[in-house]
Amino acid sequence: MSGVADGGSHETYVGLGRPPQDRRQFFVKLLWIGIWLAFMSAPVTDVAHGDHTPWARALGALGLVVFVAAYLVLVFRHTSGALARTRVLATIGFLAALAVTLSLTLGTPWLVLFVYVAVSAGATLPMRLACWLIPLTSGVLVLIGLTGDHPREIITALVFPALLGGFAMTGVQQMIRTTIELREARATVAQLAANEERLRLARDLHDLLGHSLSLITLKSELAGRMLPGSPELAAAQVADIEQVSRQALVDVRDAVSGYRRPTLPGELAAARTALAAAGIAAGIPPEAPGGLPEEPEEVLAWGLREAVTNVVRHSGARHCTVTLTPRQTLAGPVLELRVADDGRGPAGTKAGTKAGNGLTGIAERLTTVDGTLSTEPASPGGGFALTLRVPTGSGLGSGE
Repeated sequence: MSGVADGGSHETYVGLGRPPQDRRQFFVKLLWIGIWLAFMSAPVTDVAHGDHTPWARALGALGLVVFVAAYLVLVFRHTSGALARTRVLATIGFLAALAVTLSLTLGTPWLVLFVYVAVSAGATLPMRLACWLIPLTSGVLVLIGLTGDHPREIITALVFPALLGGFAMTGVQQMIRTTIELREARATVAQLAANEERLRLARDLHDLLGHSLSLITLKSELAGRMLPGSPELAAAQVADIEQVSRQALVDVRDAVSGYRRPTLPGELAAARTALAAAGIAAGIPPEAPGGLPEEPEEVLAWGLREAVTNVVRHSGARHCTVTLTPRQTLAGPVLELRVADDGRGPAGTKAGTKAGNGLTGIAERLTTVDGTLSTEPASPGGGFALTLRVPTGSGLGSGE
């Protein structure tokens, strides 16, 4: 009754504690909450076939509609984003008052409403408050049930669902809260990692350029003082400045090239972090094979980065698997990188459609190292798999 839809790995998936993003997710979430309204069969049957006056029947139907609407709004809204405590208490109080009124006026079939009151309390209130409100609701159910016919059977059939449902929902609410906190913690870790990378880059550039720029400044001042009376010595200082500047430029280019060129171990670690931050279960090798030439490794690293980016942004997947397999082919040994997910796949992979920029870029990089690219469904049930193969020469062993 939590209203947390698991909807699958496509657009219908609604994460724990997340509001629906479109109309389909809205109805999926509403379905997962509303499916538990099947237990309302007793009051519905009583309204339709019970021994009541037309006015009592009409008021009972109206009361039932209002109760169901208030219950759905409360649970739906609170599981998407926490509501104010006063609003939650007011709504639960209204549901409890309506349950008492309908049960006393229309009979024991309406006692099932107390089960939904207990579930609402467990799903929306803090643990301390819910732990005494759920038994209190069950106690009111018992008191009203004792006034009706066959009290033992009625109480037995409803008290345990009220207690178990209410306390089970406190556990579900705790799980939702923990999931939200974990998601926020992952975002914080990612931000801290980005900040640390910026600090590292700043430190490296400072260490790289600090000495060179200081030397250039000193020699420029010295050349300025020498220029009027000793142009030859000033020219020598200017020549030194030129040499230091050229070397600093070479150092900066080498450093930037090192930052920009991805490596396979680095991209495996980045993929593990990105998939975890997106809440996608990942199977990723702990390390990359050694002995891979620089250019094929760079191409595979770029391909892995693009594939994981597509999985995170577009696939809607819940699981992703990355494999690195050395193979022996007729053309020689190759290293095969395969990224497979259980999502819906990128839009440009169907037959007859144009490949997206990401796949086109991967294919163009592979041509520079005589590699190949292939795409296919990850399994008969769907998903998407991207496979890259690059020649490795004799640096790696072959797989079967």
